[in-house]
Amino acid sequence: QVQLVESGGGLVQPGGSLRLSCAASGRFFSANVMGWYRQAAGKERELVARIFSDGTTNYADPVKGRFTISRDNAKNTVNLQMNSLNSEDTAVYYCNTNGYWGKGTLVTVSL
Repeated sequence: QVQLVESGGGLVQPGGSLRLSCAASGRFFSANVMGWYRQAAGKERELVARIFSDGTTNYADPVKGRFTISRDNAKNTVNLQMNSLNSEDTAVYYCNTNGYWGKGTLVTVSL
């Protein structure tokens, strides 16, 4: 079993920034790829970004150049720095690794 706990969501104005964090515990291995997904109301869950154990990253096109994913293998954490947020970024953001999901953290971008 792997437990994932997300934090850092909240309300932010358009153009603002937020930093999400995900802490992994349990039978977690630093070799696992870790990812952030999001699900907006009425839409399917989608990949936002993922990072492999060697630091290689992938980003969804809508967030390229605005979001940065990073990980700390010693602390079993993965972070998502989100800049230049807009209303389309409003969603519940989930951490994922090896088929396990966190409960999510809500990000709301609004005036």
